Formats: sequence, C-alpha cells, structure tokens
Amino acid sequence: MTDTEQSLDALRTAGDELADATVATLFERGEVGTFNTLMRYVSTAGAPLPDGLPEVAREYLHRTGAPPSWVDWEEMERARMFFIDNNVHISTALSFAAMPACYVLPHVARLLSATHSLKYPSKRMAETGQFTVYLMQPGAFEAGSRFIPAAQKVRLLHASIRHHLRREGRWDTESLGTPICQEDMIGGQMMFSIQVLDALHRLGIHMSTEGAESYYYAWRVVGAMLGVDQDHAPADLQQARRFSDLYMTRYMGPSEEGAHLTRRLIDLYEEVVPGTLFDPVVGALIRYLIGDTCADWLQVPRTPWDTAVKAAPALLGILESIEDRSPLGAWALDRLGHFTTLFELSSLTRGRVMHYAIPEELKKDYGVTSAARTARWTPPAPTVTT
Repeated sequence: MTDTEQSLDALRTAGDELADATVATLFERGEVGTFNTLMRYVSTAGAPLPDGLPEVAREYLHRTGAPPSWVDWEEMERARMFFIDNNVHISTALSFAAMPACYVLPHVARLLSATHSLKYPSKRMAETGQFTVYLMQPGAFEAGSRFIPAAQKVRLLHASIRHHLRREGRWDTESLGTPICQEDMIGGQMMFSIQVLDALHRLGIHMSTEGAESYYYAWRVVGAMLGVDQDHAPADLQQARRFSDLYMTRYMGPSEEGAHLTRRLIDLYEEVVPGTLFDPVVGALIRYLIGDTCADWLQVPRTPWDTAVKAAPALLGILESIEDRSPLGAWALDRLGHFTTLFELSSLTRGRVMHYAIPEELKKDYGVTSAARTARWTPPAPTVTT
C-alpha cells in the first residue's frame, strides 16, 4: 500500500460508523447521562452489564467486546515483553515526544483543547498512561482485564467529539473534513508507535527489529479496537513510516493551542519532580526528542540543560550494559522501571482511577477555522553550495 496526498484526503471524510451511530442515538434519546453513570461500574472485561443500560449501548458493547479475530497472540506477548523491558523509556517517550508531536499539529491541538482544558493537561496524560498500562498487562484481552472496557469507552469518546463539533457547527468540514477522521485516527496510532520508537532510538535504546515490529503490531491491534479501518491502516513498520512522514508534513506547524498545551505539559512535570533544580530538564528533554524546529513552534524555552540532556543516551547505555551482564541487575532495573512508571501514573491521577466518559458538551469558547488546515509545514529549500 502506497500512501499519497490523495489517499489521505479520502480518509478525511470517514469517521467510525458504529460508534457514531451509537453516540447519535444516545444523544437523540437523552440517554448519555444514564450511560455514563452506569458505565462507571463496568471496568473489567466480561463483567455483567448493569440493568437499565440503554439498549443501543448494550448492543455496541457486545459487538466490540472482543479483540479482532486476526490477532497473533505470540506477537502480542512479544510486544508485552518489549514494554516490560523498556517501560520507563516508553513512558518518557510518550510524555516528552509523542504528546508534543500531537501538539505540533494545529488541528489536533485544538481538538485536544476541546475535551481537555488547556489548564489541566494532567487528565489527558493520566488517561493515556492508564490506557497504556492496561494494554500491556498480562491477559489484557481476557475476562477480568481493564483494557477492553477502556478501549470501548475511548472509542465512544471520540465519536462524541465528532457529534458535538458537527452538530454545533464548530468544525470547518469543507476544509478539514470529518473531525477525528480516519486519517487522524491512524495518525494517532502513529504517535503512540512510530513517534515512541523514534524517541527510543534518539535516547540510544537498543531495540531489535523484532521488538520494534511487535510494539507497532500491538498498537495496530489497538487501532482496530478504536475504530481504525484496517483496509487503510499501515500493516507493518515500513508502511507506518511512510504514512507517518506524509501525515506529519501535511499538517505540522505552530499554533497558539499547541504552545499553550506544551507549556502546561512542562508545568505539570515540573510539579511532579520534587524541588526546582531539575525543572529545566523537562523542556530540554522535549527539545532533544522532537528537534529544535518543532520545539520552537511549541515555544519550548531554551536552557543550559539543552546541552546536558544530550548525555542521556550515554547514561542509558550504561544501564543497558548492566542489564546485559547481570540477570539480577536486569531484574532490579525492570522492577525499578515498573515502580517508576506506576509512581508517575499515580502522580498524574492523584491515585484515582480515570473514567472515560462521553462529554455531554464541549468547551463553549472552542472553535476551529480553515486556518488550521492551511497552517502546514513546508520543507526548507535545499542549500546550494559552490
């Protein structure tokens, strides 16, 4: 499959037929509040659905309550082991590379600001972290796990955003296409896979091709469960790379929302890290992982730590050598990574379980115009030397 500007344009008109129809019916019948209230008690796969749940929601949950039939479970187990071996690095990449990469797309930054206040990015980060932890748990797709219900609710959340923006006329469909369209859903899949793998490489993390392919495969499965049309989703890393490069260059650029979200992200992690000495490291790490051009668009401040943080690959290389030489050291570092990830998640959630609910309304001051579509990045002309 070869992605082109024309093929991506076609994906901009498509949403998620099943989830969109479910959400439209819930709003039409005034059942959104009932759904949100009752679904707080449905947090594990295979749990009985509560009495009084709207019938359209019950049907949706039954239809989406199992992973795709084509899933290769050995590949998924390899992905889980890849996550265990690199959990801290992946958390770092998600926080300081994948999320800023979302913010560098103006229309995506504005979408995020519609459902997660610019002042409280911790909700977005907590939901993302919790979702990833659920995915990489043993038995994530079996009865009693938390991943499948989370995926079902996130899919409806996306559909509800489409519903609000189109119903209230706050989205320029002629210029931008369908909100959270298939192109953007596949693009989101790239953020959590390709962008993370690129950040791991930038950090100097040694990865096998098999491990990277397995990690991407896991997010391909996630994409299918979130409503991505698998006829158009990249099947492997090579195709994913082509899609990601084309998608980013179509839209990347500066925006007020992107800069504001980035500032709040930096503030958030500066609050999580005790003291103030290492506060500049947060921005320096973002700049190192996404590059100076994107960092400048997002108004990431420059600090003396910008140079120091470049030593991260060497430090991580020492830790990896300990893992390679000592089984006990590898076990200890894996456990440390596990607890560090849980501590970060606990700090973001304030120790609470995040609930994925259908918003009954969006921010009133939110709006997107055609400017978001035209604010795209143009590669600089090559320099000619004589």
